[in-house]
Amino acid sequence: MALLMCAPLCAAESSQVRPWDGARQLVRVITPDWNSNHAILQAFERTRVGWRAVSGEVPVVIGRTGTAWGIGLHPPQPGALKQEGDARSPAGVFGIGRAFGYASSLSTGLRYTAMGIDDYCIDVTGSPVYNRIVNAHDLGRAAVQGSTEPMRRDLHANGDQRYKLGFLIEHNTHGLAGAGGCIFAHLRERADSSTLGCTAMAEPAMKWLLSWLRAEDHPIFVLLPQREYRRLTASWHLPELRAP
Repeated sequence: MALLMCAPLCAAESSQVRPWDGARQLVRVITPDWNSNHAILQAFERTRVGWRAVSGEVPVVIGRTGTAWGIGLHPPQPGALKQEGDARSPAGVFGIGRAFGYASSLSTGLRYTAMGIDDYCIDVTGSPVYNRIVNAHDLGRAAVQGSTEPMRRDLHANGDQRYKLGFLIEHNTHGLAGAGGCIFAHLRERADSSTLGCTAMAEPAMKWLLSWLRAEDHPIFVLLPQREYRRLTASWHLPELRAP
């Protein structure tokens, strides 16, 4: 009886249009659970018969205290929400935005912005430019006061290379105050390190992703704990997760 009752409901859910249905590239990050700060990344491209893996599995690190639901392309879900300062990476489905880095140019299919010494991402709750990358020379020093995210960390933080290469994960794009800002994929500090909400990886993995990603393919970034991913695979039309 349960199967008969589920059938029309499952069919209706499966037929729903998702904001990411036009995506032809997908970067998937799977964590063991909500509180883990490490994960596995893999890239997929859409074919006529579904998603096909185009990379191997790569270890990455995420938020120091794990994950919580973010604000992205996915519908609201039950559970804890990402908050500014919670050191959790946002879970869900997100667009992939611009690439950024220290070099003047980069070979990538994403739009690229070379960062300068005056570029900051604003993580100050209540700021009118919260969750945006702005230039202090253009807006004035007061606009970046209190931000902990200078985009040229090599110039502001003793040669730090973490933002040498990266791309924007489009979480909380409307800048809802306190919902978390400045979420990136970037280079990791060490294999056993963690982040304050971003996803970080070794440089070879990042270079490969940036060379593969193409803005015209509307790439998406999916980060979920394993159990949630299995629950949502069918209804969200995600690549199947290999059985353990």
